[in-house]
Amino acid sequence: MRRRRTHRRAVSLALVLTLAACSSSGTTGTSTYAWPTAGWPRSTPEDRGIDSEQLAALFERIVESGYAIDSVTIVRNGAIVADAYAAPYASNSLHMTYSCTKSVVSTLIGIAIDNGVIEGVDVPLLDLFVDVAVENVDARKEALTLENALTMSTGMDSQDSYLYRWRGLDSIRESDNWTASALSFPMAAEPGTRFDYSNTASYLLSAALQRATGVTAAEYADQHLFGPLGIREYEWAQSPEGVDIGWAHLSLTPHDMAKIGYLMLRQGEWNGTQIVSSDWVSAATAAQTAAGTLSDGYGYQWWVDDDGYFMALGYAGQYIVVLPDKDAVVVFTSDLPEDQFFVPRELVDEMIIPAMVSRGPLPANPEGVARLDQALAAMQED
Repeated sequence: MRRRRTHRRAVSLALVLTLAACSSSGTTGTSTYAWPTAGWPRSTPEDRGIDSEQLAALFERIVESGYAIDSVTIVRNGAIVADAYAAPYASNSLHMTYSCTKSVVSTLIGIAIDNGVIEGVDVPLLDLFVDVAVENVDARKEALTLENALTMSTGMDSQDSYLYRWRGLDSIRESDNWTASALSFPMAAEPGTRFDYSNTASYLLSAALQRATGVTAAEYADQHLFGPLGIREYEWAQSPEGVDIGWAHLSLTPHDMAKIGYLMLRQGEWNGTQIVSSDWVSAATAAQTAAGTLSDGYGYQWWVDDDGYFMALGYAGQYIVVLPDKDAVVVFTSDLPEDQFFVPRELVDEMIIPAMVSRGPLPANPEGVARLDQALAAMQED
């Protein structure tokens, strides 16, 4: 089942690079910013301390290399400085986020804990599913906690990720009861002792949230996350049981993906309201376990890099990269082959971060902006 929210706000199509800075409702560093609930403010790169010539080189590289990157959105100091789309995509196009969905579900779990709906991360997972017929129950499974699911350290032998070509995930999909099937994988290790990327864990987080709140993850998000952030249109597929699929299948616009990253950048605060506690944000985006696969560490459904930033990552090159030291969020949507999955991250490390040369404004660079405009247009036409 696929559900769609259709309260579409007016957003300009194609690429956008607006030259005017915006009015402010707060400050960050030396720049003013406005909360992007109704739409993102725009700025020149130089006004936000970014070299437009280096950004132009970024988009030129994307085009010249033929990368199947559908969009790039760069936010710094609360404003979009570059926003590019390959046809037929536009800023209001929904895009499958794949496993970036996991990071959204994690944030909803944090909100539910903040609201007292879930007792905490130490609650035994089976306690949230007392009426489900679970197989292969032993002392290890009884010790399995919500936190183990959040950190992908369940100890279950689920074999449900890209590393196993999703074998375990296929078995869940073929079952009559996805939740029972997900809980019934045999244990292979003590919970918390090993990292094993698991789509099953993320599905169980969504199912646990639904049982605790009495509403689906999407309905809870409408009230406590998407609604306050101004996210009005999305798609989120459900299992046959009516559970929003927690491992993937959430489609958002790139601008709304950037809002999720910006909320985490702002330590859970949004326009004067604490959407999710700063304590949760700190825990979720810290390396709770060593991953050593797609990134160095793993928090609560967020990937953590040793260089000080964290990410939501999705199949085929979906990225929400949060750069606290640079006061920036970068979003990629893509259709990249597996051997190019890390291309967006390489572009962040090699071209986007180095372009952020100053915390304060730089002198205006009309020639650089013109080159950037041309590069953005070439990406749209390619």
